[in-house]
Amino acid sequence: MPMTEPAADCFETDAIIIGAGPVGLFQVFELGLLQARAHVIDALPQVGGQPVELYPDKPIYDIPAVPVCTGRELAEALMKQIAPFKPVFHLGQQVSRLQRQADGRFLVETTQGVRGLARAVFIAAGVGAFQPRPLKVPGVEAFEGRHVLYRVQKPEAFAGQQVAVAGGGDSALDWANHLAGLPPQTAPAGVILIHRRDAFSAAPASVSRMRALCEQGRMQLAIGQITGLEGSAGDASRLAALKLTGVDGVTRRLPLDALLVFHGMSPRLGPIADWGLAIERKQLAVDTEKFSTSEPGIFAVGDINTYPGKKKLILSGFHEATLAAYGALPFLFPGKDVFFQYTTTSPNLHRALGVSPDLSDL
Repeated sequence: MPMTEPAADCFETDAIIIGAGPVGLFQVFELGLLQARAHVIDALPQVGGQPVELYPDKPIYDIPAVPVCTGRELAEALMKQIAPFKPVFHLGQQVSRLQRQADGRFLVETTQGVRGLARAVFIAAGVGAFQPRPLKVPGVEAFEGRHVLYRVQKPEAFAGQQVAVAGGGDSALDWANHLAGLPPQTAPAGVILIHRRDAFSAAPASVSRMRALCEQGRMQLAIGQITGLEGSAGDASRLAALKLTGVDGVTRRLPLDALLVFHGMSPRLGPIADWGLAIERKQLAVDTEKFSTSEPGIFAVGDINTYPGKKKLILSGFHEATLAAYGALPFLFPGKDVFFQYTTTSPNLHRALGVSPDLSDL
């Protein structure tokens, strides 16, 4: 990685974290315990990463000591946990440049022109800059963003509408089941799940629930390919129906108000691929002692990294973030001894966290 002179008009901090998903947020916490300041950059407009973006209401069962929580609830809890460390967020922008400076720090620049200098960089970008696979039918562009959607932010917005959900994976069935199971006052008037065949890649429990909802008349299942979209007679930009070509070759017209498309995601490393870091199968190669990349001072945690025995689990990412924080100490505080402390007994950590534990029983 070539070196350049420090840039002007930059914020300066100890660490920059690329990615505001669960692992990136927990990285803030681990750095905060070591008294390191952090700025966080994410391409999405909100924190929480893939769990919040794709399935905010889907239950998660493997967070230690938390029997069940949704992706949104996990993000909210992590934000509360890191609040004492006052991280600075730069959302809705992608990192376009990462370059070592002559003084050893890293210059990070975003697509919005934000620039920062940090002693260490932590890449927690999940699967990279993922993009939904678009629906490929003529004229879809006229309805995208308004009536044809690839993400759902407010399920209640579909109350009283005819909604079709396209896809056969977890996201499609999760959303179809969720919408069909809403209380009458907030539920769509009708929900149709559309898939090209009567076999699904979603979790078996989700498929069973979908079929049960269909039997109860709360959802319909339509097998076939979407081959066209129709606008309203009075407003061509307003979606009125889709054309579905079945396995029998017959094309049918299905009236609807909104189409939710979940045909999977296309993960892309994006600019990360140009930063000179060792990459294996579109992931960043790291060691398992410090989770350092091939570039000293740059660390990778969560789904973006790879190593022997890697498991793509949030709890594994939390472990990686802890070791990465300690592995970065020589870069964050060169020449300074930082001793390991327990949050249960350290007065310094209690002050940092703004808590005063009752130690009378110890």
